[in-house]
Amino acid sequence: MSAAAALAVATPLVACSTAGASTTQGAAASTTAAASTGVTLPPAHAGFDYQIGGAYKPPAGVKVVSRDHSASPAAGLYNICYVNAFQAQEGAEGDWDSDLLLRDANGKVVYDDGWDEAVLDIRTAAKRERIAAKVDGWIDSCASKGFQAVEPDNFDTFTRFPELLTSNEAEAFIKLLSDHAHAKGLAIAQKNTSELAGDHAGNGLDFAIAEECGRYDECGVYTSAYGDHVIAIEYTAAGLRKTCSGYGDRISVVRRDVDVSPIGSDGYLRQTC
Repeated sequence: MSAAAALAVATPLVACSTAGASTTQGAAASTTAAASTGVTLPPAHAGFDYQIGGAYKPPAGVKVVSRDHSASPAAGLYNICYVNAFQAQEGAEGDWDSDLLLRDANGKVVYDDGWDEAVLDIRTAAKRERIAAKVDGWIDSCASKGFQAVEPDNFDTFTRFPELLTSNEAEAFIKLLSDHAHAKGLAIAQKNTSELAGDHAGNGLDFAIAEECGRYDECGVYTSAYGDHVIAIEYTAAGLRKTCSGYGDRISVVRRDVDVSPIGSDGYLRQTC
């Protein structure tokens, strides 16, 4: 990840308005889907902290936290388990079979330059099954540790490599993960990928975690699909103001530094509505 520009900041408040009517159809659909799979959704409009860059004691008022699958859940809170499902972590290419790394026409491994992560090859059913088997192992660990939900990242990788990957392939793969998560009693989040929010029921996704939906005018897309079961993460002051103004009375909203640094680290920043 790129370095965050902000220095350590306490948690000042940003004013919220009551703009934006609740999308009851989306909320009902999410609740019904969760009930049918026997999973528990994170509480709507709850204090949230994004700790995928390192776990630390949650600030006062936090009820929901997301942490990396290598971490332990926070006692007494609703815990979401982060897994990088569509790309290898930076420097972790060797953890994957070579043929599961996406390659270009010249046979070179394709990287998401934004994060220096090798992209996984989900183009065939056989490869999707093999990749899912590894990710499912992480999901199993999440469940055994006591997490209540899983957050598979980079669902939207296909949008950055449209000449190589398709949305149909991404949806076919996320369905494998949602089926496994539900079998383990975990809810599963749609991470970003607003263009596929309308397909959430068919993809088996229960709630949304949306980065910078305020900045890019996408929060309404997620609430139309998921009702108030949306967690919004902003990385700019303007994005936080916009999200709080339009949706801060309905959904969970937090601003973090881009590196989602642990508290006490250089660059740590956390703000809420």
